[in-house]
Amino acid sequence: MVVLNKIYTRTGDKGTTALGDGSRRPKHDLRVEAYGTVDETNATVGLARLHAEGVLGGEMDAALARIQNDLFDLGADLCRPEPAKDAEAKYPVLRMEQSQVDRLEAEIDAMNADLEPLRSFVLPGGSPLAAHLHLCRTVSRRAERLAARLAEVEAVNLPAVVYLNRLSDWFFVASRAANRGGAGDVLWVPGANR
Repeated sequence: MVVLNKIYTRTGDKGTTALGDGSRRPKHDLRVEAYGTVDETNATVGLARLHAEGVLGGEMDAALARIQNDLFDLGADLCRPEPAKDAEAKYPVLRMEQSQVDRLEAEIDAMNADLEPLRSFVLPGGSPLAAHLHLCRTVSRRAERLAARLAEVEAVNLPAVVYLNRLSDWFFVASRAANRGGAGDVLWVPGANR
């Protein structure tokens, strides 16, 4: 259980922060950037949820709520280095699992089954929910790039990176679903303004 009774601790005043294992890193460390951008993604999902009520029979908001919880799991995963040492931890270590990726894939497939095939790229926009989901997509892509770069230099739990890859796909398909099943998509017209 987490207990937060004091919000400021002053321990980061010199530009470092504690990771999940208690070690300290600079606040600009790649691992901190990765899980910080996951947190940013979560904030954009919160904005999208303001527009999700009633979409897909109420399932869109419920799915976004599940994703927000997963993103906290993902942040906890990324803030804990050295997955190989999880067994030595004093408390159980929270890691992303393939089942979370599988759920995203099933939801993508279910949403996509009702959409017309695309004949052009989609511009971010349409309904307010779709526009916010596109923002979620782009921020989650940045989080994925940072996590992939981190995985090149440090051990990272693979399902964490895969989840981010699938999540941006989820946001894209969900944006189309939010645009009246794709009917409200704003399509790119190459060279339209030449």
